[in-house]
Amino acid sequence: MKYFKMTRFLLILIIITLTLSLSACGTGAPDKGRDLQKVTFVLDWTPNTNHTGIYAAKAQGFFEEQGLDVEIIQPSEGTSDSIVASGSAQFGISYQESVTFARAEGIPLVSLAAVIQHNTSGFASLKDKNILSPKDFEGKIYGGWGSPIEEATIKYLMEQVGADFSKVKIATTGDADFFQASASGQIDFGWIFEGWDGIAAKQKGMELNYIDLGKEATVFDYYTPVIITNETILAQNEQLVKAFMTAAKKGYEFAIENPEEAAEILIKAVPEIDGELVKESQKFLSQQYQAEAEYWGYQKEEVWQDYTNWMAENGFIKEKIDVSKAYTNKFVEK
Repeated sequence: MKYFKMTRFLLILIIITLTLSLSACGTGAPDKGRDLQKVTFVLDWTPNTNHTGIYAAKAQGFFEEQGLDVEIIQPSEGTSDSIVASGSAQFGISYQESVTFARAEGIPLVSLAAVIQHNTSGFASLKDKNILSPKDFEGKIYGGWGSPIEEATIKYLMEQVGADFSKVKIATTGDADFFQASASGQIDFGWIFEGWDGIAAKQKGMELNYIDLGKEATVFDYYTPVIITNETILAQNEQLVKAFMTAAKKGYEFAIENPEEAAEILIKAVPEIDGELVKESQKFLSQQYQAEAEYWGYQKEEVWQDYTNWMAENGFIKEKIDVSKAYTNKFVEK
């Protein structure tokens, strides 16, 4: 999870690059009778179970059925947002808050699907820290990425229970291992993903207290992660978007119905990954990808609006974006 603010220079560069590069994307629909159309999909981070549906779609031939040859890459420079915005990749993984930041700066990213129906992240701590609610953050050390949005989130949660945010010490630990930082006493609590670090903790025999972010405050039950493209690709090559998302949806539906087989697909594609962690994480996420939604990928307008309002009220964006343009269900709905 990384948060960023685009500089004006980067904004101008992306818009120029977007205009120039998209002419090479083509406007023809994928056709199984022709050579496969090459497509690039960029991950947000190292491969993990948030991405399994994409790997499953590739391994099971769902992309090929749609006339696509999909290359999955990790960003070597920049972010998945900037790479998709520039047109260097047609699709990628991002987060609702990142899409909101981008659109507030005039960068036309669009969310095509919610990979997971609810926010499965939250604040975790070793059990002996006795941090059971945001009230218990007082007098403790939080370790994170150094983003103002983290502080605002913690402050909001504490204020809801009458706690004093000034009594929390914020430490920037970056990509430091949560478990090592906690065990050494460097931090008291951190922000983790339940379906990855939470499961890893159990495998390590570490007992955690966990405060579910989305359940603690509805406004934080936003979509993380999401699959993105940009408005120009949508306008110029809707058939490509339809083909890609048809296959991606089948991939995630496969992962929902076949978590063990889906886990093996990811492990085979990324042999350096922790296989046992993947298997347990996949079981967890198979119940979370769609959850109670009518179909996988569904996004609610109120979820986008509520978090946009919060970001605007806390000064992270200058004005509220038009959320109806930030996402679409068109390519995943039944």
